[in-house]
Amino acid sequence: MSDPSLEQPADPRSAGNDPASDSPASPELGSGVDSGMEPDPWDEVEEELSLNKPIQRERVHPKGEAVPEQSASHQPVSKQTVLGQIVPLEMVETAFLASTCSLLWLINAYFPLGPLLRMFFPLPIALTYLRWGSRAAWMGVLVSGLLLSVLMGPPRSIQFVMPFGLMSMQLGFMWRRGSNWFYSITLGTILGTVGFFFKVWLLSALSGDDLWLYFSTQVTQMAEWWFVKLGLLAQPSLALIQALMLGLIVVNSAVYLFVVHLVSWLLLERLGNPIPAPPRWLQVLLDYEPERDSDRTDR
Repeated sequence: MSDPSLEQPADPRSAGNDPASDSPASPELGSGVDSGMEPDPWDEVEEELSLNKPIQRERVHPKGEAVPEQSASHQPVSKQTVLGQIVPLEMVETAFLASTCSLLWLINAYFPLGPLLRMFFPLPIALTYLRWGSRAAWMGVLVSGLLLSVLMGPPRSIQFVMPFGLMSMQLGFMWRRGSNWFYSITLGTILGTVGFFFKVWLLSALSGDDLWLYFSTQVTQMAEWWFVKLGLLAQPSLALIQALMLGLIVVNSAVYLFVVHLVSWLLLERLGNPIPAPPRWLQVLLDYEPERDSDRTDR
């Protein structure tokens, strides 16, 4: 028989007789969830990193509730980013309308069709102003000027910007605010007259000839012809010639602006960007009844 004093005491943990622990023996490593033990937080972080998942953090709500928050690399799309999808559309339409305006000017320079294409010179930039505002319209004027400067040279580009580029901005500004035709045509006539004198000055400086003297000679011959037809023996004075020239320029600009308004009123209304209605006498002349149009749109 072996001596009982020589026997080694049994391990209390293997026998389950540990007084400090009333629970059964712990299972293998990694099964702490099943045994009721709290899992190590670093194990969860390592698992999420290994699976390439965004780390979930918690932030405190103002009311005291815990709200999960994703990491910065996986934030959801904000409302500003969604609304920002309008910006590329604005750029595309502005570039398209600016290139259309430049194309009209280019075709009219090499293949002049009389006043047919001139009526549409201010429309693309004015439409840009009506749809997207002044910033997009100024961008359209700048893009058109740069494009014409590359295709035709800076002098032709300057002749487009002054007066047609500025006239487009003026028309878009007044049409968007619902101004009367009288005010928009009057201001446009002044701008067109100033643009004509600027064009004469620019071409005279570039060519080295006085084009204003050439125009004065042509108007003098026309005035003398009218004096002969009317049976007047007097010689037209210089002041009369200058006043007649200024009157012809102003009338030409006013008629041009009136035709531009009429074409814009008929065209832009079908594009969904109408301009203010024409005067009452013109509505009666064209047999235009806005009440029927409004009833038709309501239906």
